[in-house]
Amino acid sequence: MPSTVSLPEDWPAHPDLSLSLNRMGSFDWDLVTGLMHLDAAGLEVFDTAPGEYDGRPESLSARVPPAEAARLDALVSSALKSAVDSYGAYFRIRCRDGTLRWTHTQGRVMRGPDGRPYRIIGIVRDATEELSHSAERLGLDEERRRQTSVVESTTAALAHARTVKDVIDALGDAHGLERLGSMGMVMGLVEAGRIHLVAEGPVGSFVPGTRYTRVDEQYPMSEVVRSLQPRFLDSADEFASDFPGLWAKISYMRISAAAYLPLIAQARPIGAIGLLYQDKDGFTQEERNLLVALGSSIAQSLQRAMLLEQEHDLAEGLQQAMLPRRIPDVPGARIAVRYRSARMGQDIGGDWYDVIPLPGGRVGAVIGDVQGHDTHAAAVMGQLRIVLRAYAAEGHAPATVMARASVFLHELDTDRFATCTYVEADLSTGVLQLVRAGHLDPLLRTRDGDCRRLPTEGGMPLGLSAEFGRLEYPVTTLELDPGETILLCTDGLVEQPGADLDDGVRLLTELVRSGPADLQLLADRLCEVVDDRGGDDDMALLLLRRQGEDSPQGGGRLQQHVAPGDPEALVAARHMIGAAVRAWGARSRSDEIELVADELIVNALMHTDGPAIVTLRVLAGPERRLRVEVEDRSSALPRRREAGESGVSGRGLMLVDRLADVWGVESRGSGKCVWCEFTMA
Repeated sequence: MPSTVSLPEDWPAHPDLSLSLNRMGSFDWDLVTGLMHLDAAGLEVFDTAPGEYDGRPESLSARVPPAEAARLDALVSSALKSAVDSYGAYFRIRCRDGTLRWTHTQGRVMRGPDGRPYRIIGIVRDATEELSHSAERLGLDEERRRQTSVVESTTAALAHARTVKDVIDALGDAHGLERLGSMGMVMGLVEAGRIHLVAEGPVGSFVPGTRYTRVDEQYPMSEVVRSLQPRFLDSADEFASDFPGLWAKISYMRISAAAYLPLIAQARPIGAIGLLYQDKDGFTQEERNLLVALGSSIAQSLQRAMLLEQEHDLAEGLQQAMLPRRIPDVPGARIAVRYRSARMGQDIGGDWYDVIPLPGGRVGAVIGDVQGHDTHAAAVMGQLRIVLRAYAAEGHAPATVMARASVFLHELDTDRFATCTYVEADLSTGVLQLVRAGHLDPLLRTRDGDCRRLPTEGGMPLGLSAEFGRLEYPVTTLELDPGETILLCTDGLVEQPGADLDDGVRLLTELVRSGPADLQLLADRLCEVVDDRGGDDDMALLLLRRQGEDSPQGGGRLQQHVAPGDPEALVAARHMIGAAVRAWGARSRSDEIELVADELIVNALMHTDGPAIVTLRVLAGPERRLRVEVEDRSSALPRRREAGESGVSGRGLMLVDRLADVWGVESRGSGKCVWCEFTMA
């Protein structure tokens, strides 16, 4: 009888044990749910503890370097899209101690009756011993380094691309083609069912009639857009056989191979790229994988650039719609405005200008800048411009206009603030009332061409002053002589990278000083400097020049609304009166005029419920006279009476009667107007 052999209880070994002992593991990847089961041996190959893996392939990203991951993704993607049923690849993983080790994977693609893949079953194994021979390892390492270098350098070149042209330039210049080993590149974008050729290959190689081609035509780019599959033409004969019409027109270029790749973003084709080669005999599998991976990177960069261009166009259109369509004709003034967006590829900001006609021959000039460079900044700018214009048109004092605009911006529930300068100018007298909210000081250009900065007091930026309860905006009163020009701008005109803001203002002052006298030509000249500099910020510019003769003119008129409980408006009215008296040549009677006007304003505010409207006018005639009018909503007429021994009531009209040459009261609708006149020397 044959001897009985004692066999182990676990004989034959279970496949899992065989795989584990040989440092091999298995995986089962459900493509529908995206989950991938990885057994214990497979997790050990990836040097990953069971608790660190949650069934999603992304959980292994810490173990697979980015360049290797991109190559593997491209390989799997190519296998799923093609008719092959299996794939294999060597790649490296990064162990816990930071070292890299070789790994190999083999996958089998399971497809349904319709040919669509739904599952991948495969193995992963430690390939360190297999590649232990130094020559093999060095050869593979060298190839991996070359491929990694191509991926990294091309990705780095595309990282700064913000427009489609930037993408084309990064790929099509000498360095880009050298990285790809190509002698020329063509690229087309899908537009309304056609392919628009945006990069036409080597210089002089454009084929007439191919600027726009249909997706269903017999061209390589059309084919890859239709099929969403790359097309590798390994020889000139294959090119000529499959695309005879195109080959007949480009055969003189001695193309020996070509690779056409679909550019796919978010599962839809946005274009195609073709790489042309000379002295190349086909493509290895590694080269195909590399080009597919690069095609994916190019598509992502191209889509990002297209989205940025669309956002830029949208923001620019929004901002242009928010800016005034035209500047009104203002008697007594010449005005020039300009707006320049940042260089292409940068987002639009919130810079704006405005010119507001006001009653009594006055005009409001506004320059402002909302924080940020996006469509939100442009939208906030539009709202702020409208409310500021409305407050000014209602007749509020400049300080009140600014304070109310700040409150509005704060209540808009946005995280943006804005800087702004508002100038209210009486062009008949040249009196300017200027309020500044965190903005640049204006510049003044004199009649002889000199230019200087106008230091002015200022308050906090709009929005911030309301948030911190600091709504006091000091008013600076200036006098603009005939022929003089005031310049308002945003910081995009003076800021330069790495330079101090004061240096930018000094440079701007020199440019204005040496610029042409004509206002429009001067504005163009300043814009040319911005365009040449190519800054990263928008720029708005407003130039206002007062016209007229040197001698004071009759018919000058200033008006100011003073609301009850609005001390800023009262202070602004006093500033206006003092500046008008000086500008109109009544300095000898300035104390009398200011005292009487102040008395009339205070009386109107104390004894009536509504606002007081203060108007100053110069009356032409044999004797030039200055007329002060204070309107209110009360129909009760004032009475002059003697004040008691200890009282003060009644002294106001006595003061007016003593100091003014003549005074009186007129009915005005539902209210009245108290007026007085002073002869001017």
